Amino acid sequence: MVFFKRGKLKREYDEQLIKQFIETKHEWKKAQTLEELADNFDYHVIVERKIAESKHLFLLKEARIRKVKMQH
Repeated sequence: MVFFKRGKLKREYDEQLIKQFIETKHEWKKAQTLEELADNFDYHVIVERKIAESKHLFLLKEARIRKVKMQH
């Protein structure tokens, strides 16, 4: 009985991880584009890109640890 609940929770959290992974990927790409389009050298834009990149790479690492597979 407990094992069924555990499997359900794992699936829910894996789906949540995949959603967050996709969202951070879009944020990172958006930040990269914004940095490329910026005319002047702005630290705020660079910091935003690095934060988005760090979040995305952290979630990638977590997905690898959990062995989460994304369906295409």
